[in-house]
Amino acid sequence: MALGNECFGALLGRTVKITLTCGAFQGVLQRVNADRSLVLRAVKNLDTGRSTPGAKMFFGREIVNVELLDEPGSGKGTATLSECASALEGNTEAETGGWACCDPWSSPCISLESQLRAWNSLKSCLSGKEGEENVDYTVVDCFQQKFGSAVLHLKQQSVVSVVAEGVHLCRHGRLAWLQIATKSQIFLFDIFLLGPRAFKNGLQMVLEDRSILKVMHDCRWISDCLSHQYGVHLSNVFDTQVADVLQFSMATGGFLPHCICTLPECLMQHVAVSSRSAALMKGREQMAWDNPDIWFLRPCPPSLLKTLALKAMYLLQLRSSLMDKLMSDLTALVDDYINAFRNKSGDCLGSTKPTCMELPEELLQLTDLQKLRRKKAMEDYKINENGLLIRPAMKLKEKKDMQKDGSHREVGDYLLTNREPCQTTSYYDPDQFCQGKHENQNHDD
Repeated sequence: MALGNECFGALLGRTVKITLTCGAFQGVLQRVNADRSLVLRAVKNLDTGRSTPGAKMFFGREIVNVELLDEPGSGKGTATLSECASALEGNTEAETGGWACCDPWSSPCISLESQLRAWNSLKSCLSGKEGEENVDYTVVDCFQQKFGSAVLHLKQQSVVSVVAEGVHLCRHGRLAWLQIATKSQIFLFDIFLLGPRAFKNGLQMVLEDRSILKVMHDCRWISDCLSHQYGVHLSNVFDTQVADVLQFSMATGGFLPHCICTLPECLMQHVAVSSRSAALMKGREQMAWDNPDIWFLRPCPPSLLKTLALKAMYLLQLRSSLMDKLMSDLTALVDDYINAFRNKSGDCLGSTKPTCMELPEELLQLTDLQKLRRKKAMEDYKINENGLLIRPAMKLKEKKDMQKDGSHREVGDYLLTNREPCQTTSYYDPDQFCQGKHENQNHDD
């Protein structure tokens, strides 16, 4: 059957054989792009007999002919890629289901040179020993098997984390992966292969559901991408980058930092993440920045998939840690309320009016607490011309190496060098402040 005479929307999901200038392969047709590139699943190298899991892209200039294997012996088994492209151009998006078109959300067609550069970059980044942390995840790259159960699981959650990877994520960029994690599972949705149908078939409902809290880090870019390319409007979002700045302001008595933190930096500061894991995420983040084509490699290397999964998993932990810190003042003041009367003598209660609406002493201490924090912040930080505190640059080094030369100090859960001691982060502990107040009160009593 000549593919040039077929409607490509009907060919998706069927087994084809493609002959290249360097060999022959067969697989299930997953996607046809207008630039004559094809994406196959369950690819088998007919020369070696080896099978490749996942998906693989074949470029138009390498393809000699394409053969539909569903009808052997028909005598019409081959077609040039030019005929394939001609047939594709004659089909509308409705006929192809939105898969074989070149829309703003279509997957980029990676040149062979870019693909090789991405592989070399990845190989260089992963040349060192991998971290010991293991993470289980599920790659969702087709609708028939795992997609439905994954969406059903997500709809039953109250809190999920959402991470996106791609090229220049905004209304003009391209989305490659969408990672969504719950307490028990991590799903890696391959938007490169699933296309916009992934959102129409359930992900949009999850992302727009106001009863499901979405934990994200710097949601501005992905929000713009989802809205303008897929018609998805995020709701009920907990942004950890915003929470980090708010927590910084609380800890410094109202000052704001001069810059925001990336996800790896926030994790090193607020979550018990090993410096090795943080360094790997930071390194691969820089690698993807230098060569964004890496997110469109298929099949995607397991080591890269692990990084995607770790980001989603750690994001849930980051939200819990930030919530605890943001609530620390409230927790301390409530403890003061609990002990306000019961730790004092009964004589003072006789003159206390239960209906008195004056601000209690336990709450007035917030003013003193803010003044102390602000004073300490001015001692520990430099202030730029805009009145913002200059955050120290984080050094992602191994703890053992830094402890050898003694040129470090631990601050929370991350390490900083002592080259600029005036910029070292120092958070005032409200529990110690309140405890000191109580000791003085008890001593007076």
